[in-house]
Amino acid sequence: MRQPLVAGNWKMNGSTASAEALLAGIKAGIGGVQQTEVAVCPPFPFLQMAAQALQGTAMALGAQNTCTEPAGAYTGEVSAAMLKDVGCRYVIVGHSERRQYYGEDDAIVAKKALQVAENGMIPILCVGETLEERERGEMEAVVARHVDGLLDVSGVDAFANVVVAYEPVWAIGTGMTATPAQAQEVHAFIRNRIAQKSPSIAEGLRILYGGSMKPGNAVELMGQPDIDGGLIGGASLVADDFLAICKAGDVNV
Repeated sequence: MRQPLVAGNWKMNGSTASAEALLAGIKAGIGGVQQTEVAVCPPFPFLQMAAQALQGTAMALGAQNTCTEPAGAYTGEVSAAMLKDVGCRYVIVGHSERRQYYGEDDAIVAKKALQVAENGMIPILCVGETLEERERGEMEAVVARHVDGLLDVSGVDAFANVVVAYEPVWAIGTGMTATPAQAQEVHAFIRNRIAQKSPSIAEGLRILYGGSMKPGNAVELMGQPDIDGGLIGGASLVADDFLAICKAGDVNV
C-alpha cells in the first residue's frame, strides 16, 4: 500500500506574516490527518522560517525549484545542498510553469532531479500536457517524453526515490479539472511506463495529481487506484482547504 502524499505548492505567494499564519493554521488542524504524508513548499525566502515552524510535527518541508549545478558562480540560483541544509525533504522539478515561462526542457529537469537525489532529498517530477497537445492526441507522447527525460539519464532504479506529479496543464489555475477517469488513465499510463523497466519500482511509485485538486473533488480523485495524493496549488494557500484535502487522503487508505 502506497502512503498518500499531499504537497502544497505555494508558488510565488505570501509574506512573512501570511506564511506564519498559514503554517499556524495547518499545524492547528494537522492532528486530524492520520495516514497521509503532508508537505509544504513555500517560496525560498520563507523556507528557514517554515523549517522552524514544522519542528516537532510530522510534516515535511519542500522547495519549489533548484539549480542544475552543485555550487559556483550562478548568481540568483539556489543549490540542492542549500535546500538540504535548511531541512527540505522534497524539491519540485519540472513544474509546468518552469517549463513554460523559463524554458526548462527535459534535460534541465533531469539534471535538477539528479542534484536533488544526490543530496538525499526526493524530487517531485512534474509531467503533463497542454490543452493543445491533448486536443492533438499527443498526451501519451508528451507524458512519456517527460518521464523518459529522467528515466533515460538515471535508469529506473532512481524512480525508487522519486515522486511523479501529473499536471494536466490545461487544468492548472483555469478552474477546469480532469475527471477522475481522465486523471486515472494518465496515472496508469505513467505507472505502466515505469513497469516496463521494473514492476516492483512501478508498484511503489507515488504519482500525485496536480490539476486543481480541491476539497470537493479530492476524495474521488484520490480514490482512483493509481492516484496517490496531490500537488496542490491555490487550495494550499487556505489552511482549511488544504487540511480537507489532506484528510481526503486518509479516506482511501
